[in-house]
Formats: sequence, C-alpha cells, structure tokens
Amino acid sequence: MTSLYQDLPHGVTVVDTGFVRPRFDASYLIIENGRAAFVDTGPNNAVPRLLAALEAHGLDRSDVDYVIPTHVHLDHAGGAGLLLREAPRAKLVIHPRGARHMIDPSVLMEGVRAVYGEEVAARDYGELVPAPAERVMTTSEDMVLELGGRPLRFMDTPGHARHHHCIWDEASRGWFTGDTFGIAYPELHTAQGPYMVPATSPVQFDPEALHASVARLLDAQPAQMYLTHYGAVHDAEKLAVQLLAQIDAMVLAARELQAAPDRHDRLKRAFADIYLSELRRHGAADSEEKLLALLATDVELNAQGLGSWLDAERSG
Repeated sequence: MTSLYQDLPHGVTVVDTGFVRPRFDASYLIIENGRAAFVDTGPNNAVPRLLAALEAHGLDRSDVDYVIPTHVHLDHAGGAGLLLREAPRAKLVIHPRGARHMIDPSVLMEGVRAVYGEEVAARDYGELVPAPAERVMTTSEDMVLELGGRPLRFMDTPGHARHHHCIWDEASRGWFTGDTFGIAYPELHTAQGPYMVPATSPVQFDPEALHASVARLLDAQPAQMYLTHYGAVHDAEKLAVQLLAQIDAMVLAARELQAAPDRHDRLKRAFADIYLSELRRHGAADSEEKLLALLATDVELNAQGLGSWLDAERSG
C-alpha cells in the first residue's frame, strides 16, 4: 500500500484521488489479463494519480479499455474527459442519461461555477474536457462488458441520481456502487464496522427509487461493496439496514418541515441530529464538534437534496 493506492484482492486497486482530503474520494482500477478499466475518476486533478497507479502495475496508457463513471457528478466523472485524452484506446462507458453531459460538459461546468464560484470551481475541478462522441458507449440494464475476459455487468440504479448505474464484478462478487449505497468515511469506522452516511444531494434524490435500487444490489448477495467514498466494505445486508433507516428518518423529518419558513436550516439541524444519534449508537467516541466537521458537507448537500425532493413532490 502507498498513500496513493491500495491493492485489494481480485485485481482491484482503490486509488485515492486526493479530492477534498485523504481517503475521501476513490477511483477503482480493475486489471484482468493485462487490460485495465477505471471506475470513477475523481476530478481533473486526480488523473495523474490514476496514471501513476496504472504505471505502478506495469501497464501502459494504451492498456486502458474503459473509463466508467458511475454517474456524472464531478467527484465521480470530472476527470473522465482528461483521462480519455491520456488513454488513447479507452472508451467512456456511461449511463444514457449522462452521455450528453460528458460529450458537452458546459452545463455541468456552469452549474459548478454557479454553486461554488469561479475560483473554487477552477481550483477543485479545472476545465472539464469533452469526451469525443465516437468514444462514448451508453449502458443498458444487464449489459455486460468483457475486460480481458472478465465480465462487468451494469444495473440501472436511480435514487441518488437518475443517471446512475452500478457495476457488478462477478470475479470479486462486488458492486461498484458510486453513491447508490451511500458513504462510509474511514474516519467514522468504529469497532462495530463502517458507519453509513446517506448521499441525498440535489437534484434527483428519490427515496422510493433508492430503496428499490439497494434491494436489487443486495439480491446478488455481494461479498463487498466498492464505495467511491470510500473503499471496500463488507456485510452489505447490515450496512443497508443502517443506511435505509437513516434515509427514512430524513424523509420523515423533511415532510414535517416542508412548510417551515427556515426549512433549509432546520433540515440541516434535523439531519445532524439523526447522524449524531446513529454515530453514538454505533460507538463513535469523537467529540460532537469533530463529527459534525467531518459531516458538514454531507449535512449541507443532503438538506439541499431533500429540499429539492420536497419541492418536486409538491409541484408534481
């Protein structure tokens, strides 16, 4: 293991993209019979790390067959176009709802600048590189790609986003889950195992669809879940119970606060209370201040996501 990557069994390597903080955002390098694929890329700044991991495993850039973002949020797909430029034979494999944003990322870039401002957008994401249309493949339900003879199967998994798919790796009996199966920061692991944080960021969160997607992932009886945030986790049935119970509590709190004039701030407080309560039950001993600092971005984005969901439900 190095500070940049960790080799797991079955030819899977988790690469720390360096986004935000150490062990926050992962890309996965899969190697089979001298052929390689990356699942999720991190932002542009991560691409040198991905290429370094490839080189450390004795592979050339021309050995990369596929670049596979789980969805088009930029902590997962921001570096995809640049990585394609560096890996001349690779195809971009993307959910059909996300393909146009990879071919023409201008809307994604405008959204990032609107939310974070020009300076932060430039620092964290750079300028997105378009993916050449002729190198883009879209997925369909149960589609199988062969990587050096190794089957990778795709499942449409809405809930976090409608442009999200997960990838089943039969060789390791594991799912590459993007954000569908939530988040498990290593800093929040306890003696009871990982603590699962829901990922309900705007604007396409759908709790009913997410429940269904998680159930379908569990149907495969996975041995592990490869989380983008962060690393491989096991005991998926147990983790799913924790994840979905918190989502249900968040949805209940959101419904109760739907008409509140200060709804966003009250959603943030309610969600922080839900997470702190579950963390204490889970054996977390750190101070409330430290725990909330680690979860501050998630509290903010999840409150935005539930607010967007409430508004869409009311207008629909």
